[in-house]
Amino acid sequence: MINPYIPNTDADRRAMLETIGVSSAEELFRDIPAQFRDPPLRLPRPLSELELRRELTALAEENTHAERYACFLGGGAYRHFVPAVVRHIISRNEFATAYTPYQAEVSQGTLQAIYEFQSLISLLMGMEVANAGMYDGASALAEAALMACRVTGRRTVAYRETLNPRWLEVVRTYTAPQGIELLPLRGGERQRPRLPRGPELAAVLVQSPNHYGYLEDWETWAGAAHAAGALLVAAADPIALGLFRPPGDCGADIAVAEGQPLGSALSFGGPYLGLFACRERDVRQMPSRIVGRTTDTQGQEGFVLTLQPREQHIRREKATSNICTNEALVSLAATVYLAALGPRGLREIAELCYHKAHYAARRIRQLPGYSVQRGLFFQEFLVECPAPPAELNAALLERGIIGGLEAGERHPHGMILCVTEMNTRAEINQLVAALGEWGEPGRKK
Repeated sequence: MINPYIPNTDADRRAMLETIGVSSAEELFRDIPAQFRDPPLRLPRPLSELELRRELTALAEENTHAERYACFLGGGAYRHFVPAVVRHIISRNEFATAYTPYQAEVSQGTLQAIYEFQSLISLLMGMEVANAGMYDGASALAEAALMACRVTGRRTVAYRETLNPRWLEVVRTYTAPQGIELLPLRGGERQRPRLPRGPELAAVLVQSPNHYGYLEDWETWAGAAHAAGALLVAAADPIALGLFRPPGDCGADIAVAEGQPLGSALSFGGPYLGLFACRERDVRQMPSRIVGRTTDTQGQEGFVLTLQPREQHIRREKATSNICTNEALVSLAATVYLAALGPRGLREIAELCYHKAHYAARRIRQLPGYSVQRGLFFQEFLVECPAPPAELNAALLERGIIGGLEAGERHPHGMILCVTEMNTRAEINQLVAALGEWGEPGRKK
């Protein structure tokens, strides 16, 4: 029962046991029935490295994954091509950490990589300042809502109802304990924004492309928010920004995104990367860290942690967040990805996603029993199906196809399909043919 890694002497242990009134460490576990204490593990026999590798490979091959099947599933996690240079760079020993060193200035390479990341994200978002990275897109959006409340001194946040519902759940988790009210903004795509009346509106959250893949008019929402004295928080898809206007050019005050599409694989849902940018005027209310470039006393260039608003670093009442990591390894992948592609390469990727998705939508729209929601979309679109999406997805899986995301209660027969540059014409045609096997609503041909 004695842990050899705890540097307590026998006398120390006796003194502690006497203080709490027991004679041995075993007595501490007397409330656990005897048959459940130290049960036999029944482990299989030891394996050699070769045998273990074979067993793990066999287990892995039982998984259904996007490299093996044609994948049309999005909903916040996207399959994009990752150039080999990304893995090569992030696999170097000096970068093999997801954390910023606490004595950061001794790690100039890590700080320079983060500085370059911030610079690229600022350019991508069309914003003046970007931080060193957040946990993921959902928590970045939640932090943006809190930041807007600090900037405006108000306690109500409105959100477009087309926001990703999983992101909205995270926003609720962050705002509820602080008594911040969340208000949904309903209405058709072509209706003028109607914001809640009153002096308490701090921010309007608008995602584009939205949960269904369709573009929202950030500029119009920004005008409405500013007229009400509120901030516009724009949630973006970083790949779409290779083709469409960035949030900064549309009047957004804070811009966030999920950085996973920039050089990171699906990875069973993580680790991911939150992108966060804002106007320079509000930088003191920004969460996370900012790395800056400067010169030392000898005139040599160096990188430092310029802003650290974390509660462990400054007085708690002045802290903006307790975010404690900047996902440095994932942000490095995004940096290498953006640097390798450049503006032209990112635009080509975005164009491929756009045109392939629209090709798929045109083909599906021609199928009996199917309809595609109208509107300008990027790589995802909403399909109304002749049967529940769960049934269709089960049938697609039997044909080696990972289907779309169920759209939810508002669209019980709706499926959100995602088409990226990774999907070939043959895969799209295979999807259309499989969907075409379903005829009248509720009946399979």
